[in-house]
Amino acid sequence: MSETTAPLPSAASAPSAPSAPFEPTTAGRRRARIALRGLEVLLALFYGIASALPKLIAHPSAAEGFDKLGWGSTGMYAVGVLELAGAIALLVPVLRSVAAVCLGALMVGAFIVTIVAMDGQNAATPLILLVPLALIAWVRRDSVQDLLRLVRRTR
Repeated sequence: MSETTAPLPSAASAPSAPSAPFEPTTAGRRRARIALRGLEVLLALFYGIASALPKLIAHPSAAEGFDKLGWGSTGMYAVGVLELAGAIALLVPVLRSVAAVCLGALMVGAFIVTIVAMDGQNAATPLILLVPLALIAWVRRDSVQDLLRLVRRTR
C-alpha cells in the first residue's frame, strides 16, 4: 500500500487567520451603546418610580417594612431620597458610573438587611439588580475621569 499525502494548500486558497481578536463593527458598537443606554433608562425608571416613589409618598407597603425594621419614616424617606438621587444620576452622562456604584452599595445593604432582619424573604431582588448596576459601573468607568476633571476645574 502506498501512502498518499494531501497537497498543501496554497496561500491563495488558505483561509486567512484574523489579524486581531474580535473587534466589533461600528454598527455593533452603536447597538451596544443603545442597549446600555436603554438599560440605564430602565433602571432609572425602576428606581425612581417603583422603588423610591412608594417610600417618598409613604405608601403603606413601604411604611410597614421600615416599621418592621425599626427605622420608621425617617429611614424610609432617607432610602427613598437616595434611590431617587441614584435614578436621576443614572440619566446624567458624567454621573452614570458613580450612580451605578452608589446604587450597587445600596443594594448590598438591602441584601444584608433582607437576610438579617427579614429572614431572607425576597433576598434575591437586590442581587439581581446588582448585576446590571455592576455592568454599567464597569462599562462607564471612564466617565469618572470626566467627573474628576469637572470637579477640579470648579475649584
